[in-house]
Amino acid sequence: MNLLCKSIEILSLTLPPPPPPPFLHQIPPSPFKFTTTTTTGSRQCRRSITPSLASDHPSAPASMSEIDMVPTSQGIYTAKPKKVVILWDLDNKPPRGPPYAAAMALKTIGNHFGEVVDVSAYANRHAFIHLPHWVLKQRRDQRRNDILERKGVITPAETYICSVCGRKCKTNLDLKKHFKQLHEREREKKMNRMKQLKGKKRQRFKEKFVSNDHKYMEAARTLVTPKVGYGLAAELKRAGVFVKTVEDKPQAADWALKRQMQHSLTRGVDWMVLVSDDSDFAEMLKRARASNLGTVVVGDWDRALGRQADLWVPWNRVENGEITEDDLVVRE
Repeated sequence: MNLLCKSIEILSLTLPPPPPPPFLHQIPPSPFKFTTTTTTGSRQCRRSITPSLASDHPSAPASMSEIDMVPTSQGIYTAKPKKVVILWDLDNKPPRGPPYAAAMALKTIGNHFGEVVDVSAYANRHAFIHLPHWVLKQRRDQRRNDILERKGVITPAETYICSVCGRKCKTNLDLKKHFKQLHEREREKKMNRMKQLKGKKRQRFKEKFVSNDHKYMEAARTLVTPKVGYGLAAELKRAGVFVKTVEDKPQAADWALKRQMQHSLTRGVDWMVLVSDDSDFAEMLKRARASNLGTVVVGDWDRALGRQADLWVPWNRVENGEITEDDLVVRE
């Protein structure tokens, strides 16, 4: 009996364990680990890449080891977009054409790298009262055409129509006269009425009759000549640019830009687009790159600033809308 028990024990030790049933096969572990975090306003999910996966993709940077995931309106988690800020040195790099078009072109460049969260422009008051050559030439040509139309030397190709009330005018001077005598007077009456009101009544009146009068503002941009400058600040604000007028001191705009650059470094911004050729910003660009902040310089010369940035883009091609996807490839 003892011999039989010992033989059974030896056989049980030598036999391999039975294989698991086919429906109980283990699922291979995923290389991704998801951790859900709740923040104020939205729910975020963070995906962590394990070291084995990172070794399979050596080209992936170290910053990609953790990717913040945010839910869309459909409830699907996607990668959180990069944050981009645009800083514009108007003293050094003013627009050579319509300011609104230049600002929108800059925002298009910024949208290539992520979500543009801030666009700021800095200059002293001289930048806003100065008349560039292209503005003087444009006004001179328009004045000459108005005189020739009034004399009957040239005939306009299309009838001038007031965009506010739809009235037809024979010449551009007649349209300006109609706009000034009728719509500008109505606008002044509304402004005087708004000044007499206070509190919520004033706010409601402003929203209804002043701020939302888009037809008047659109017509005034083409028919009313600004008394000072050429409407640089107003056009930039219309494009969503924060315009800051600095003091009339040397390097005042540079110091304001440097403070904003330092603020961007502490906000967790991923990309910074700097519109300038001033070499005084080279040291700040070095600090930005050392902090793993992507930098793009828009200027006329690929020199001091361009060498310190991750990418340099020519300013004239940006204004003309000639930048392609191939021009926005970050150099290594």
